[in-house]
Amino acid sequence: MWIRSTMTYRASFFLSTFGNAAITLLDFAAIYIMFSHVDVLGGFTLPEIALLYGSCSASLGLADLLLGNTARIGARIRDGSLDTMLVRPVPVLAQVAADRFALRRLGRLGQGLGVLVWSVSALSGQVDWTVATVLLVPVMIIAGAGIFGAVMVAGAAFQFAAGDAAEVVNSFTYGGCTMLEYPPTVFTKDLLRGVTFIVPLAFVNWLPALHILGRPDPLGLPGWAAYASPLVAFAVFLPASLAWRAGVRSYRSTGS
Repeated sequence: MWIRSTMTYRASFFLSTFGNAAITLLDFAAIYIMFSHVDVLGGFTLPEIALLYGSCSASLGLADLLLGNTARIGARIRDGSLDTMLVRPVPVLAQVAADRFALRRLGRLGQGLGVLVWSVSALSGQVDWTVATVLLVPVMIIAGAGIFGAVMVAGAAFQFAAGDAAEVVNSFTYGGCTMLEYPPTVFTKDLLRGVTFIVPLAFVNWLPALHILGRPDPLGLPGWAAYASPLVAFAVFLPASLAWRAGVRSYRSTGS
């Protein structure tokens, strides 16, 4: 329904999608300007960082497109409008994700994929592209979207207790993606351990990308960890879904 509503005004849709892509692309523009003054950052060249940026931005764009509206759950909890979703024969999470579905978010996904394609092309002479590394690129994007999606669902579940914590979730999703756009070599070991073993954002793109580029992992993890992103996505989505179910069961409405 929301897609049909959006496509009623196609010029507006294309302009908003282009605007969404242009605004998010400013992050890469800042990186590009930075490289007009330096040759490498943390030992990484511009195409290598573009691989990090493109993969992370595409993963977050896909997760944001499918589950980004879960951040609105706090408003529905406060005004009691979540009640209408509870009486429908459709899973509440699916309804929350589809509510006011914003197709314009394809802009972030599209620009991320565009930068990723450019980086892969620029690295064609530097990277040994085997079947495994080629397949690792789409797996990295999809698994990364799963990890970001799990964080979004967990954040939505937290809002049943906090009332409204959308910005807390954004600090892990949008903020986490901003961190992942830069090489892990510029961060401290303690931070790397935190985003690997506590909130496993490193599996979104750092570990797979390091394996593709043939670079060692700063934490010394085994090589198979680069292919563990799908398992990590499942591992974090399971407790997130359980937290969501617990949050829905604890919901008591507003009494209005």
